[in-house]
Amino acid sequence: MTASLLEPAAREWKETLQQVSHDMYHVPDYVVLDARLYGGAPAAFHFEQDGRRLLIPLILRDIPGTDLKDAISPYGYPGPVGSTDDPAFWDAACSAFIDVLSDLKVISAFIRLHPLLATPVLADHGKLVYHGETVSMDLTVSEDEMWKQTRADHRNHINRAKRAGTEIVFDDWGRLGEWVEVYHDNMRRVGATSYYFFTREHLSALHDAVGDKMHLVVALEDGEVVGGNTFFSYDGIATGYVSSTRRAPKRYADELLYDSVRRWCKSRGDKVFHLGGGKGGANDSLFSYKAGFSPSRNAFHTWRVITDPEAYRRLVRDRRPDADPADLTATFPAYR
Repeated sequence: MTASLLEPAAREWKETLQQVSHDMYHVPDYVVLDARLYGGAPAAFHFEQDGRRLLIPLILRDIPGTDLKDAISPYGYPGPVGSTDDPAFWDAACSAFIDVLSDLKVISAFIRLHPLLATPVLADHGKLVYHGETVSMDLTVSEDEMWKQTRADHRNHINRAKRAGTEIVFDDWGRLGEWVEVYHDNMRRVGATSYYFFTREHLSALHDAVGDKMHLVVALEDGEVVGGNTFFSYDGIATGYVSSTRRAPKRYADELLYDSVRRWCKSRGDKVFHLGGGKGGANDSLFSYKAGFSPSRNAFHTWRVITDPEAYRRLVRDRRPDADPADLTATFPAYR
């Protein structure tokens, strides 16, 4: 049995991904670039026992004013992935995860689980918190069936966009800068935090790193970029990264983008298009919008782990005395 934290260049990281079902969020290049946005260090917990492996991508952050660290998931759904669903194996891996982090003074970990990938027994080694559902599209059904599964108002808006002459263009990366301006305008409109203002440089670097696993699709009206999506197509799973459309009355480019992406991904052999859920997993207007494209639902959880309870309680008392350190269902870690 071996258990350790890996650096992105580690041979074991790539070897493990060759043995387990995973998504783009587990790829070292993705974790490296996302860690830069968070201001942390990219890493992955690796566990191997009798030839079976488990991997958890992480970003390690210093806790200011201390010699301690904590760990969070990269953006997206990069939960644990393993080569077996044997509960005994997962139990041993989770115990080792806590031990390894504790030895390195990483006192807590906040892990977003992947709604499409199974994760046994985590609740026995921390707090598993249910946030709501995400939406996915089954791309193995016919295009006619996908259309039937689409809510009537979405179908109407897609047809209107087509009649209006909205043009959909895939992988014209020369249009990236134009779309980023649209995206930033929308982030300002909704009051997003600074993290979500992904720059042209970050998106270009991510595309350079993962190549044809990442795609840009834009919607044009009279040659002007009015919306677009960036998404991954990886190992049969298509998943949205960031998307945005310029708001205007009677403009339905957003619905047409989703419809075009799912058809394009199906034609390339992807099996599922994961749209994600509402903000923070909530059953909100964003979730309702996505739910109009498909009846398929997937549970979304986060896993909260404390490796040094006393250090955790001390930090919460010192930095957020109004918070209850025993409540792992609220903001976590509570000292942040």
